[in-house]
Amino acid sequence: MNNIDSINHVTGKSVYLDDILIQKGTLHAVVFGSSIAHGKITHLDISKAEELLGVEKILTYKDVTGQNQIGGIIEDEPLFAEHEVHFQGQPIALIVAKDEHTARKAITLIDIKFEEFEVVIDPRIAKEKGLLLIPPRTFRIGDIKNAWSKCDYISEGRVDSGGQEHLYIETQGAYAYPIDNGSIKIHSSTQGPTAVQKTASKVLGIPMNRIEVDVARLGGGFGGKEDQASGFAAMAALASYILQRPVKLSLHRLDDMKMTGKRHPYSSDYKIGLSKDLKIIAFQTTLYQNGGAAADLSPAIMERTLFHSTNAYYIPNTEVTTYSCKTNLPPNTAFRGFGAPQGMFVIESAIARAANELGIPTRTIQEKNFLTENDEFQYGQIAKSVNIGNCFSTASRLFNIEKIDNDIKKFNQENSLLKKGMAIMPICFGISFTNTSMNQARALVHIYQDGSIGISTGAIEMGQGVNTKMAQVAAKVFSINIKRIKLESTNTSRVANTSPTAASSGADLNGNAVLIACNELLKRLKESAAKILECSIDEIKLQDEQVLKNGQVTELSWEKLIIKSYLSRICLSENGHYATPIIHFDKSKEKGHPFAYHVYGTAIVTITLDCLRGTYEVDNVQIVHDFGNSINPTIDKGQIEGAVVQGIGWMTMEEISFNKDGRLLSNSLSTYKVPDIYSAPKAIECHALETVGPELAILKSKAVGEPPFMYGIGAFFAIQNAIETFNPNYKLDFDAPLTPEKVLMRLYEKNV
Repeated sequence: MNNIDSINHVTGKSVYLDDILIQKGTLHAVVFGSSIAHGKITHLDISKAEELLGVEKILTYKDVTGQNQIGGIIEDEPLFAEHEVHFQGQPIALIVAKDEHTARKAITLIDIKFEEFEVVIDPRIAKEKGLLLIPPRTFRIGDIKNAWSKCDYISEGRVDSGGQEHLYIETQGAYAYPIDNGSIKIHSSTQGPTAVQKTASKVLGIPMNRIEVDVARLGGGFGGKEDQASGFAAMAALASYILQRPVKLSLHRLDDMKMTGKRHPYSSDYKIGLSKDLKIIAFQTTLYQNGGAAADLSPAIMERTLFHSTNAYYIPNTEVTTYSCKTNLPPNTAFRGFGAPQGMFVIESAIARAANELGIPTRTIQEKNFLTENDEFQYGQIAKSVNIGNCFSTASRLFNIEKIDNDIKKFNQENSLLKKGMAIMPICFGISFTNTSMNQARALVHIYQDGSIGISTGAIEMGQGVNTKMAQVAAKVFSINIKRIKLESTNTSRVANTSPTAASSGADLNGNAVLIACNELLKRLKESAAKILECSIDEIKLQDEQVLKNGQVTELSWEKLIIKSYLSRICLSENGHYATPIIHFDKSKEKGHPFAYHVYGTAIVTITLDCLRGTYEVDNVQIVHDFGNSINPTIDKGQIEGAVVQGIGWMTMEEISFNKDGRLLSNSLSTYKVPDIYSAPKAIECHALETVGPELAILKSKAVGEPPFMYGIGAFFAIQNAIETFNPNYKLDFDAPLTPEKVLMRLYEKNV
C-alpha cells in the first residue's frame, strides 16, 4: 500500500495554501518586525505608510478587538509588540494592502525609534541573571548524593547542542475571509487547527464557534507549525474581521527564518559514575534550555528532555535538572523529537567520554547498561516489552559490528589522510503527549449511498502519510477497496477540540478514533445484513466487498448492503472518540506512567573523514528498528530515511548563528546549510525487528515520526572517533553541530 497522495504531489495537483483560489477583493498582508533584539519603542509613526496608495490599513496592538495575546501554555507573548520588543523580527504591525509589493513598500515608510536594552542570547548568562521562563524542574531516582562513593570511575564534562531551522517547503501562512453571521473562515498552514481557532478567538474577541479553521495539508511542519502558525493565522483573521475583506498572509522565506523559533539549543553539564564492571551507577546533569523571548512550547519540550535524559539505559541513581532560560531570540518551539534529542545527546556524550577515559569502545558501556524488562524509568514508569537489547543483538548479528570495526581499523592503518569512524546509536522514545489531556482524538465517518466513504479526523497530513493510514484502517474494518475512501480536509467544524498532529501520536490517536467509528458502523451493517439474510449476526462476515453467510458468498455485495441499509433508515454516519488509557503523570511528584509504550532501535553509523579538508561522508546507516507490526512498511521506512538525514543534518552541518546583538546570521539558504543529495548517507539499511506491537498502537503498528531522528546523533560520534584516530592529541569535546570547520580545527588541535 503506497501513499495515496503521492501521485498528486509529484504531478503538482495537491492543493496547498498558496494554491487556494483567492476571492475577488482579497488583500495581502506583510508583517513589520522589530529591527532590534531588545528595547523600548520610543517613537512609532505609521502615517506616511498609511497614505501610500493601495494600503488599506496598518494594524498595531491598538487595533486588536480581543486580547493582544497568543501565548498557549503561558500568556507571555503579545500578538503585536506594545511598548517593548524582545527579539529581532518580533511583530509590531501588520500592513494590509492591495498586493504584497505595496505592503512591502509601505514598510519602508514606517518611522520607528528604540531605546536599546541589553541583549542576552546565552542561556547560561540568562540563568545567572535570573531570566527564566518557568521554574526549573528535576527528575530523580535513587540516592544520587551517596551513589558517587560507590563509583570506581567518575567523569565530568560539558555538552552543547545547537538549534535547527525547520525549513519546511511551505512557509507560515494563512488565508482568512468573512462568512455568514459575523464568522471567519481561516485556511491555515498549521499542525494544530484547534490551537489556531482558540488563538484567533482570543485575539478577535469572538467565540470559537464563529471561527472555522480548515487544513487540507501542509508542505512540511516538523513541529514548527504546531504552535507558531497560530499567531500568523490570528493576524490574517484579525485583519479580515476588521476590514470585512479576505486577507492572505504568506511569509517570505527570509521573514519566516527571521521571525520564527527553532529547535532549542541546550548547554549542559554532566557527571557520570561507573562501577568496575562498567555499570552506570550514577548520572547527574544540569541542562540550560534556550527558550527565546517567550515560553511558546518550551515548558513541554523541557519536560520531554527530562523524560528522555537517560535514553535506552537503566541508571539506578539519577538527578536531572533543566532550566528554561529566557533570551532575546525568537521563541524557540517544537521540532521533531521535542527536546528528547537534546537530552539523549548529553547521556551519549557522557558515555563516550567515560569510554574514552577508560580506553574502551563506547558500545561496551552501552551494551552493559541497556534497559531490561521491569526496570524503572526515572519518572516512575515501569519498562514493559523492552526491545532495546533485541535491537542491538540483531544489529550486531545482522550487520556484524565486529567485522565493521575490524575493517575500519584496517582501513585507518592503510590510509594517512582518510580515516573512518563508527558509532552505535541506541534509542528509546516514549509515545504519547506528556500532557495527559491532549491524548484524545475524534473521527467522523460517513458512508454514502453508493458505498463510498468520507472520513474526517483531527490528523494533519504533512507528508508523513497519516491519511493513507487512516484509509487503511477503514478499508481493513470494512474489507473494501481503499479507493472507495476519501480523507477530508481537517476542519474544526467537522471534528472539534483536536490535539495537534505532533508527538508521533497522529496515527495512534486518530487511527483509533477511526477504528472505533468504523467498528460501530460495521456492527450496524452486520445487523442489517443479518436481517436481510434472515440469520443471526454471528453468521455474517464482510470480506472483499461481499457479505458472507457462514463463510459462503451471498448475493449481497457491499453496495447492495449500503443502499438497503439506507432505505431501512439505518444511520450510516458515526463519530468515534478515543482517549489513550492507562497514562497519567503527577507533576507534584514528577512520577507517573506518561507513555502508552516506547519505541526502540539501534543504528550503526559509519563515516569517512577527509583529514586534509575536514570534510566527511556518511557511508552507511544500518538500523534495526522496532516498528511493532507496521501497517505500512513503505511509509514507515520513508519516515526512517527522512528522519535519519534530518538528524544527521542537526548534528553535522545545520548551524544556527546569531551575533551578539541577536541578529540571525544564518538567515538564508546561502548561509544555512541543510543536507542535500551529496550530504545524505550513501546507504540507509533498515531492518524491522521481529516483534509483536503493543495494543495501544494503531493495529499494533508503532509510531514512527520522531524516534528515528535520534539515529542521526550517531554521526557526531562516528566523526569524532575518526578525528581521534587521526589526531591523538584531540581532547574530546561535545559541541554540536560538528561542521567541517570545527572538524578541521580538531584534526590539527595540539594538546596544551
